[in-house]
Amino acid sequence: MIKLCSLWSSIIYLLTTMSVVSSLSFHSRGGFSRHAIETPFQQHYPSNDALSMTATTRRKAIFNSVSVVSSLVLVSPNSAIATTPDISNYIDGERGLKYLVTKEGNPDKPKAERAQKVKASYILTLNGFKEDGGKEVDSSKGLFGDKPLEFFVGVSQVIKGWDLAVMDMREGEYRKLVIPPSLGYGDEGAGGDIPGGATLYFEVGLVEIGKMGKMGPEQVKWLEEHPL
Repeated sequence: MIKLCSLWSSIIYLLTTMSVVSSLSFHSRGGFSRHAIETPFQQHYPSNDALSMTATTRRKAIFNSVSVVSSLVLVSPNSAIATTPDISNYIDGERGLKYLVTKEGNPDKPKAERAQKVKASYILTLNGFKEDGGKEVDSSKGLFGDKPLEFFVGVSQVIKGWDLAVMDMREGEYRKLVIPPSLGYGDEGAGGDIPGGATLYFEVGLVEIGKMGKMGPEQVKWLEEHPL
Protein backbone atom coordinates (compact mmCIF):
# COMPACT_ATOMS: atom_id res chain seq x y z
CA MET A 1 0.00 0.00 0.00
CA ILE A 2 2.84 2.39 0.86
CA LYS A 3 4.58 1.59 -2.42
CA LEU A 4 1.31 2.11 -4.34
CA CYS A 5 0.74 5.53 -2.71
CA SER A 6 4.32 6.47 -3.47
CA LEU A 7 3.83 5.48 -7.12
CA TRP A 8 0.68 7.58 -7.44
CA SER A 9 2.43 10.53 -5.81
CA SER A 10 5.22 10.23 -8.35
CA ILE A 11 2.75 10.07 -11.24
CA ILE A 12 0.86 13.16 -10.00
CA TYR A 13 4.14 15.05 -9.58
CA LEU A 14 5.22 14.05 -13.09
CA LEU A 15 1.93 15.19 -14.64
CA THR A 16 2.07 18.49 -12.74
CA THR A 17 5.62 19.15 -13.86
CA MET A 18 4.77 18.22 -17.45
CA SER A 19 1.96 20.77 -17.31
CA VAL A 20 4.49 23.41 -16.32
CA VAL A 21 6.76 22.29 -19.16
CA SER A 22 3.86 22.53 -21.62
CA SER A 23 3.02 26.09 -20.63
CA LEU A 24 6.64 27.24 -20.66
CA SER A 25 8.30 25.22 -23.40
CA PHE A 26 7.24 27.27 -26.40
CA HIS A 27 8.53 30.48 -24.84
CA SER A 28 11.83 28.87 -23.92
CA ARG A 29 12.51 27.91 -27.51
CA GLY A 30 12.09 31.50 -28.61
CA GLY A 31 8.67 30.42 -29.84
CA PHE A 32 6.05 33.12 -29.66
CA SER A 33 8.80 35.56 -28.64
CA ARG A 34 10.06 35.22 -32.22
CA HIS A 35 13.58 34.08 -31.38
CA ALA A 36 13.84 36.79 -28.71
CA ILE A 37 14.12 39.65 -31.18
CA GLU A 38 14.43 42.75 -29.04
CA THR A 39 12.25 45.64 -30.17
CA PRO A 40 11.61 49.09 -28.69
CA PHE A 41 8.31 47.72 -27.44
CA GLN A 42 10.02 45.12 -25.25
CA GLN A 43 12.39 47.77 -23.91
CA HIS A 44 9.57 50.23 -23.26
CA TYR A 45 6.95 48.12 -21.50
CA PRO A 46 7.31 47.38 -17.76
CA SER A 47 8.96 44.10 -16.74
CA ASN A 48 5.70 42.70 -15.35
CA ASP A 49 4.12 42.59 -18.82
CA ALA A 50 3.52 39.08 -20.13
CA LEU A 51 6.19 39.00 -22.81
CA SER A 52 8.77 41.43 -21.45
CA MET A 53 12.40 40.42 -21.89
CA THR A 54 12.74 39.94 -18.11
CA ALA A 55 9.70 37.65 -17.89
CA THR A 56 10.80 35.65 -20.93
CA THR A 57 14.27 35.16 -19.46
CA ARG A 58 12.74 33.96 -16.20
CA ARG A 59 10.60 31.40 -18.07
CA LYS A 60 13.67 30.14 -19.91
CA ALA A 61 15.48 29.56 -16.64
CA ILE A 62 12.54 27.68 -15.14
CA PHE A 63 12.07 25.50 -18.23
CA ASN A 64 15.73 24.57 -18.44
CA SER A 65 15.62 23.29 -14.88
CA VAL A 66 12.73 20.88 -15.55
CA SER A 67 13.17 19.97 -19.22
CA VAL A 68 14.59 16.57 -18.27
CA VAL A 69 11.01 15.49 -17.49
CA SER A 70 10.21 15.32 -21.20
CA SER A 71 12.55 12.32 -21.55
CA LEU A 72 10.28 10.31 -19.22
CA VAL A 73 7.20 10.54 -21.42
CA LEU A 74 6.11 7.15 -22.72
CA VAL A 75 4.81 6.83 -26.28
CA SER A 76 1.96 4.39 -26.81
CA PRO A 77 2.58 1.71 -29.44
CA ASN A 78 -0.97 2.44 -30.65
CA SER A 79 -0.28 6.14 -31.34
CA ALA A 80 -2.03 7.40 -34.46
CA ILE A 81 -0.05 7.75 -37.67
CA ALA A 82 -0.24 11.28 -39.07
CA THR A 83 -2.12 11.77 -42.33
CA THR A 84 -2.09 14.77 -44.65
CA PRO A 85 -4.93 17.06 -43.54
CA ASP A 86 -7.57 18.12 -46.05
CA ILE A 87 -7.39 21.92 -46.18
CA SER A 88 -9.24 22.36 -49.47
CA ASN A 89 -11.95 24.37 -47.71
CA TYR A 90 -9.49 26.67 -45.94
CA ILE A 91 -9.30 30.36 -46.81
CA ASP A 92 -6.12 31.74 -48.34
CA GLY A 93 -4.74 34.42 -46.06
CA GLU A 94 -1.75 36.70 -46.48
CA ARG A 95 1.66 35.39 -47.60
CA GLY A 96 0.73 31.72 -47.76
CA LEU A 97 -1.21 31.58 -44.48
CA LYS A 98 -4.32 29.37 -44.60
CA TYR A 99 -7.14 29.36 -42.07
CA LEU A 100 -10.57 28.02 -41.21
CA VAL A 101 -12.93 29.86 -38.86
CA THR A 102 -14.36 27.31 -36.43
CA LYS A 103 -16.19 29.81 -34.19
CA GLU A 104 -17.25 33.34 -35.08
CA GLY A 105 -16.17 36.20 -32.86
CA ASN A 106 -18.03 39.28 -31.62
CA PRO A 107 -18.93 41.37 -34.70
CA ASP A 108 -19.62 44.42 -32.56
CA LYS A 109 -16.02 44.71 -31.39
CA PRO A 110 -13.20 46.01 -33.62
CA LYS A 111 -10.19 43.94 -34.55
CA ALA A 112 -6.91 44.45 -32.72
CA GLU A 113 -4.45 47.06 -33.93
CA ARG A 114 -0.67 46.87 -33.85
CA ALA A 115 0.78 47.23 -30.34
CA GLN A 116 -2.53 46.29 -28.73
CA LYS A 117 -2.46 43.70 -25.95
CA VAL A 118 -4.31 40.44 -26.62
CA LYS A 119 -4.81 37.05 -24.99
CA ALA A 120 -4.95 33.91 -27.10
CA SER A 121 -5.54 30.24 -26.38
CA TYR A 122 -3.73 27.75 -28.61
CA ILE A 123 -2.72 24.20 -29.47
CA LEU A 124 0.29 23.64 -31.73
CA THR A 125 0.81 20.41 -33.65
CA LEU A 126 3.16 19.19 -36.36
CA ASN A 127 2.35 16.96 -39.36
CA GLY A 128 -1.32 17.89 -39.26
CA PHE A 129 -3.93 18.66 -36.62
CA LYS A 130 -4.61 16.31 -33.71
CA GLU A 131 -7.52 14.62 -35.50
CA ASP A 132 -5.15 13.89 -38.39
CA GLY A 133 -2.69 12.20 -36.06
CA GLY A 134 -0.48 15.29 -35.74
CA LYS A 135 1.98 15.51 -32.87
CA GLU A 136 1.11 18.07 -30.19
CA VAL A 137 4.16 20.22 -29.49
CA ASP A 138 2.69 22.80 -27.15
CA SER A 139 -0.58 24.10 -25.78
CA SER A 140 -1.93 26.79 -23.50
CA LYS A 141 -4.16 24.10 -22.01
CA GLY A 142 -2.53 22.30 -19.10
CA LEU A 143 -3.50 20.00 -16.26
CA PHE A 144 -5.05 22.89 -14.35
CA GLY A 145 -6.92 24.58 -17.17
CA ASP A 146 -6.20 27.04 -19.96
CA LYS A 147 -3.49 29.68 -19.57
CA PRO A 148 -3.93 31.98 -22.60
CA LEU A 149 -0.83 33.63 -24.00
CA GLU A 150 -0.73 37.40 -23.45
CA PHE A 151 1.28 39.58 -25.84
CA PHE A 152 1.30 42.79 -27.87
CA VAL A 153 0.21 41.95 -31.40
CA GLY A 154 1.86 43.19 -34.57
CA VAL A 155 5.21 44.15 -33.02
CA SER A 156 7.23 40.96 -33.64
CA GLN A 157 6.73 39.51 -30.18
CA VAL A 158 5.31 36.42 -31.87
CA ILE A 159 5.94 34.60 -35.14
CA LYS A 160 4.76 36.45 -38.24
CA GLY A 161 1.98 33.94 -38.94
CA TRP A 162 0.44 34.70 -35.56
CA ASP A 163 0.67 38.47 -35.99
CA LEU A 164 -1.09 38.27 -39.35
CA ALA A 165 -3.78 35.86 -38.16
CA VAL A 166 -4.61 37.42 -34.79
CA MET A 167 -4.90 40.94 -36.21
CA ASP A 168 -7.53 39.61 -38.62
CA MET A 169 -9.61 37.99 -35.85
CA ARG A 170 -12.32 39.33 -33.59
CA GLU A 171 -12.60 38.76 -29.87
CA GLY A 172 -14.07 35.32 -29.17
CA GLU A 173 -13.15 33.98 -32.61
CA TYR A 174 -11.49 30.59 -33.05
CA ARG A 175 -9.52 29.48 -36.09
CA LYS A 176 -7.43 26.65 -37.37
CA LEU A 177 -4.23 27.97 -38.91
CA VAL A 178 -1.79 26.37 -41.32
CA ILE A 179 1.37 28.45 -41.13
CA PRO A 180 4.14 27.91 -43.71
CA PRO A 181 7.80 27.92 -42.61
CA SER A 182 8.29 31.43 -44.01
CA LEU A 183 5.81 32.76 -41.44
CA GLY A 184 6.99 30.44 -38.66
CA TYR A 185 10.54 29.30 -37.90
CA GLY A 186 11.98 29.09 -41.40
CA ASP A 187 14.89 26.76 -42.07
CA GLU A 188 16.20 27.02 -38.50
CA GLY A 189 13.32 25.49 -36.62
CA ALA A 190 12.96 26.01 -32.87
CA GLY A 191 14.69 23.93 -30.23
CA GLY A 192 14.59 20.18 -30.64
CA ASP A 193 10.84 19.86 -31.17
CA ILE A 194 10.23 22.00 -34.27
CA PRO A 195 12.51 21.08 -37.18
CA GLY A 196 13.61 23.46 -39.89
CA GLY A 197 11.13 23.87 -42.72
CA ALA A 198 8.20 22.74 -40.57
CA THR A 199 4.62 23.72 -41.37
CA LEU A 200 2.81 24.69 -38.15
CA TYR A 201 -0.75 23.63 -37.39
CA PHE A 202 -2.43 25.83 -34.81
CA GLU A 203 -5.84 25.90 -33.19
CA VAL A 204 -6.13 29.47 -31.92
CA GLY A 205 -8.78 31.32 -29.96
CA LEU A 206 -8.66 35.08 -29.47
CA VAL A 207 -9.83 35.23 -25.88
CA GLU A 208 -9.48 38.95 -25.25
CA ILE A 209 -8.48 42.19 -26.95
CA GLY A 210 -7.05 44.51 -24.33
CA LYS A 211 -5.62 47.99 -24.15
CA MET A 212 -3.26 49.64 -26.57
CA GLY A 213 0.35 49.62 -25.41
CA LYS A 214 1.94 52.87 -24.39
CA MET A 215 3.95 54.33 -27.22
CA GLY A 216 6.55 57.04 -27.28
CA PRO A 217 8.38 58.49 -30.29
CA GLU A 218 10.72 55.48 -30.41
CA GLN A 219 7.85 53.00 -30.67
CA VAL A 220 5.99 55.06 -33.29
CA LYS A 221 9.16 55.28 -35.38
CA TRP A 222 9.74 51.52 -35.08
CA LEU A 223 6.22 50.78 -36.35
CA GLU A 224 6.76 53.05 -39.32
CA GLU A 225 10.08 51.41 -40.17
CA HIS A 226 8.81 47.85 -39.66
CA PRO A 227 5.51 47.31 -41.49
CA LEU A 228 3.74 44.08 -40.68
